[in-house]
Amino acid sequence: MKASLKGAAIDYDEAAYAVEDEPLLTARANAEDLGGTMPVRPAAGAALRFLAAAIAARAVVEIGTGCGSSGIWLLRGMRPGGVLTSVDTEPEYHRLARKAFTQAGFATNQARLILGRALDVLPRLSDGAYDLVFCDADQAAYPDYLASALRLLRPGGIAVFNDVLPPGARPADDGVRELAEMADNEEEMVPLLLPIAGGLLAAIKR
Repeated sequence: MKASLKGAAIDYDEAAYAVEDEPLLTARANAEDLGGTMPVRPAAGAALRFLAAAIAARAVVEIGTGCGSSGIWLLRGMRPGGVLTSVDTEPEYHRLARKAFTQAGFATNQARLILGRALDVLPRLSDGAYDLVFCDADQAAYPDYLASALRLLRPGGIAVFNDVLPPGARPADDGVRELAEMADNEEEMVPLLLPIAGGLLAAIKR
């Protein structure tokens, strides 16, 4: 990795920390062929892996399976034998994600794929049983997903929301604005905006 000092800042190559290997590239290609879903950007995936590893996550909930890219990043950060519970409404996404997880070397029982609307599925999951909740789905429902994450997470667990910074001058989605306000005002959470790859909003549950 090459770095050069520019005043007080360091100019670095973000891609050096976020290399997509063959399973991730295949998942991205599958998403492009299928259409309708956009994989997380490599830098966002690397951040997910880092956060999962930082808290030694064993149990993670993913809202929006897609074709498996974010799931691979999360599983690579989780402790060996950890279980990813991933929710999506599209059976084809689950089929392709399962293939991606297998190609990446994960056992079948490390990914629990649940078909259905997240707001119908999440109430069936156990309170305080999860280390991390990642959401990459309908932004209008982000505030509802944050409320669900507060219930699902253990103290010290992390909720992460993808693509919270709108590109260019486009205004933020109403759900993203409400999410940011909730995270900032919720006494149970310590929020942080990570300005990478479209923006990740992370919040630790106290």
